[in-house]
Amino acid sequence: MPVVDVQPDELRRLTGHEEKSDEEFKDDLFALGLEFEGVTEDGAFQLEFGPDRLDRLSVEGVARSLRYQYGDARGVTVPKTNDPDWTIVVDESVPEERPYVTGAVVRGVDLDEAALDSLIQLQEKLHATMGRKRAKGAIGIHDLTMLKGDVLSEQSTGNAITYTGIEPDGDTFVALDSNEELTPAEVLEQHDTGRKYADLVSEYERYPAIYDEIGLFSFPPVINGRRTEVTTDSRELFVELTGTDQWTIDRMCNIICYALAARGATIEEVEVEYEGGTVVRPDFEVETKRVSHDRIETVLGVDLEMDDVIDLFERSGLDADAELGDETVYEVSIPPYRVDVLHPLDLVDDVGRAYGFNELEPRYPDVGTVGQRHERSRLEDAARTALVGLGFEDLLNFHMISEEENYERMDIEPGTAVLGGGEPTSITEPYSEDYTMLRTWVLPSLTMVLENNTHRAYPQDLAEIGHVAHRNDDENTRVSEARHVAAVLARHDATYEDAKARLATLCSDFGVELETPATEHPSFIPGRTASVVIDGEEVGIVGELHPKVIVEHDLELPVAAFEFDLAALQ
Repeated sequence: MPVVDVQPDELRRLTGHEEKSDEEFKDDLFALGLEFEGVTEDGAFQLEFGPDRLDRLSVEGVARSLRYQYGDARGVTVPKTNDPDWTIVVDESVPEERPYVTGAVVRGVDLDEAALDSLIQLQEKLHATMGRKRAKGAIGIHDLTMLKGDVLSEQSTGNAITYTGIEPDGDTFVALDSNEELTPAEVLEQHDTGRKYADLVSEYERYPAIYDEIGLFSFPPVINGRRTEVTTDSRELFVELTGTDQWTIDRMCNIICYALAARGATIEEVEVEYEGGTVVRPDFEVETKRVSHDRIETVLGVDLEMDDVIDLFERSGLDADAELGDETVYEVSIPPYRVDVLHPLDLVDDVGRAYGFNELEPRYPDVGTVGQRHERSRLEDAARTALVGLGFEDLLNFHMISEEENYERMDIEPGTAVLGGGEPTSITEPYSEDYTMLRTWVLPSLTMVLENNTHRAYPQDLAEIGHVAHRNDDENTRVSEARHVAAVLARHDATYEDAKARLATLCSDFGVELETPATEHPSFIPGRTASVVIDGEEVGIVGELHPKVIVEHDLELPVAAFEFDLAALQ
């Protein structure tokens, strides 16, 4: 979860509630779903955010939400925009891996130290979340007064900059935090920021670059030029974003524009001239979604009047019109900075939060059954207790993982007929490159824990019973799901026999018959690996992890491991 630093004095100024104490703010922020994590040395609140409300990654966005909560603002607000004076021309030489660009001109912004720090923090938090560490979208913010636009034509009075592709050893420029003229290739080799983000563009034949009439001033997604650096003296800004997906960078741009508009700035449109046509940005189009009155009442468990629902929508920063018929349906308008509203249930969540989840009264469901533990849960708890009795430390890791961790670092290929080699169940629009799929097996999660625990004492005997999934078109959901038991023994003398002995004891506790015929698996050492066959069915793997896997995870001692399907113990 992202953690954002927010100055309480800035909250007081931007909300207009100077009378609010720090403790009152903490309570109000908690009601919004923002967890207080502590205070920085300079007195800023550290707030942990859910990954959905990216519009709250700045003090301006938090203050906007508080104003709605206090009733000081209502409904959808869209900043007024001036007609475009600047054009971004997209040259045909732009790298095909990063073809999209968007932007806005911001005028009359008052950037004191607090505002500049907030803008920089928002930029970096958007990079880390929506931008997937700049791979999907990267933001450049420039001092407009330092740009000199090209003239598009004799008839045009506007200014133009060009998004293009250049040779790695092409034109030079002075990057931020540098005094030396460097080519893009030299930036990737010699500049600290260049080395950090070199992997994003190093394989491109041509590098992304943005020029004005003077020359190269931005090398996205790596670094901006020093010439256009933004300071507290800057009053007019040029915001440009490049990326692999137009929708993503447009929404990132909207969040930045709303934050600056909250500081009193005026937003000016920019024309983006692609080969196939011209679009005007920022895209402040208000989208709509529909949700029924009955669904709101059913999910929240409260009876609401139609006027009350509309009021709650407006207090959430939305607008709603009711359509009367066989059932009442609301057409809800969603502001351009809300990237999280994807489903009618997101609208119900907003209504519930505005109503106050603490105000909801718990009640028994209208069913005549008595709840009890599922047999699968009993089995899981029994297996977990047995593993702890065998000396393992019980873990609970995320079910989501990246393809790199699940496959590449374990030296297996997707779609292969080995444990963990199933086709991935991928997330269509992940917010982080670290969590792009559901894991197909549990051992990658345990090896990641070992990698992060190299500073801890050994031996480290870890176990987890967790969810796994892979694509299977024979299933109605096209996904096969299961619970796996996995364990690792990391110690200087860990062997196949150690892992098998614990596995055999576990199977004996549950009265099942274990066989371990020799097999091969890319993650394990040949000749030190066996299949786990329980009651005649092959359900897993046991052995010593391969040196490739050990080295990949920076481990310096042997690791023995096993993993199998929990259902085999029934």
